[in-house]
Amino acid sequence: MTMPGPFHPRLEDLPDVIPIFPLAEVLLLPGGRLPLNIFEPRYLNMTLDALGSSRMIGMVLPLDNGPLGLGQDRPKVFSVGCAGRISAFSETDDGRLLITLTGVCRFGVGPELDLRRGYRRVQAEWKDFAHDLDLPEGIRLDRDRLMTALKSFAARHRMQFDPQIVSALGPLNLVTSLAMLCPLSAVERQALMEADTPQERADTLVTLLEMGAFDSGGMPPGGPM
Repeated sequence: MTMPGPFHPRLEDLPDVIPIFPLAEVLLLPGGRLPLNIFEPRYLNMTLDALGSSRMIGMVLPLDNGPLGLGQDRPKVFSVGCAGRISAFSETDDGRLLITLTGVCRFGVGPELDLRRGYRRVQAEWKDFAHDLDLPEGIRLDRDRLMTALKSFAARHRMQFDPQIVSALGPLNLVTSLAMLCPLSAVERQALMEADTPQERADTLVTLLEMGAFDSGGMPPGGPM
């Protein structure tokens, strides 16, 4: 996941209505890149409609992390999501769409509209998150503390990562990538989503990794990797 390219919309360029894609355990943040494999008919419709208009899709976390279906076609979602712009797409021989969303700006989930071609749409409330559109400032990151927490967290959660790739990423890209990739709970992911600034998100991430690295007895189960 890398920072977005030259697409920098103004607040007034963002759509009043945005389709939403409630997807458990998937977090998109401003500046992040999220690959998606689209195959359900309603989400194929959503993607094709987005390609024909603003190219924007709102990623939101369901309040219930259980499997969708069985009457859960319209699960309740958290009140803040992140809009991603379709920055790459291709079609497979079996009719799936492979897309990449680049995170643009968070939004407040406003009133929900009627379904369109099977997918959900909401009024998007951008004002409180307009600063996401500014070029990000640098953040302070204690890499030694982060790496210590990440190694213990990864050992406990059987998560693999390449230390060389981690070392090569700049602080902001590193925080965004880890926040999107680490196996955190929905509430923890949403806390990262709603962090007011990149610095606050970085501080929250380090704290969550440190908390997640220890079991109830306060000892790392696997030790450093």
